[in-house]
Amino acid sequence: MSEQILIVEDEVKLANLMSDFLSSHHFITHQIHHGNDVLPWLEINRPSVILLDIMLPGQSGIELCKAIRRFSNVPIIMVSAKVEEIDRLLGLELGADDYICKPFSYAELVARVKAILRRLNNASDVTESTMKLDESSYSVKYKSSSIELTNFEFQLFKPLFNNPNRIYSRDSLMDTMYADQRIVSHRTIDSHIKKLRKKLDELTQTDSVIQSVYGVGYRFVHPQ
Repeated sequence: MSEQILIVEDEVKLANLMSDFLSSHHFITHQIHHGNDVLPWLEINRPSVILLDIMLPGQSGIELCKAIRRFSNVPIIMVSAKVEEIDRLLGLELGADDYICKPFSYAELVARVKAILRRLNNASDVTESTMKLDESSYSVKYKSSSIELTNFEFQLFKPLFNNPNRIYSRDSLMDTMYADQRIVSHRTIDSHIKKLRKKLDELTQTDSVIQSVYGVGYRFVHPQ
């Protein structure tokens, strides 16, 4: 295993402990302790996963996550002592792939990193021809079959499909579907998801490729 893990943590002692434990599981690690040093480093380096603390000197983890997502899809695990649901949702809506709260066990940290990499590898093993989203006809093609989607279903599915395994909250999906910022309840999103999921399940003949993440939202997983 030669994946490089970027640890962005201003508590040097904690960063060293994280690094030591990850290294013992054969990961290569690099530490950054100041938020302003992250983006310049990422301009010339490509880590496999970023462990990104929220509270940092200089640019915060929230600001960095948003900035990184403008040019990279590298998996990001947000790390913070804040356990309030609003912070968890905010991190995920900005494009984070997972969230871990301090204090955490180092075994859990390694498990989260391995889970992210496993999902990433599974997605890369799926050929581009397995499932395609056709914007010209608002249809989804899978193997030799296809289905048509409504405009709402297509706009809902597009961000999920383009970013497999990434979790999207209902609010972020609403922003995608309703550009006019109209007030829509979460039940409306759930209703569209239910109809979309049924169509996709019938198309793929598998269990749901759109998974519910309890308390957060939804994510798309490629059918096997």
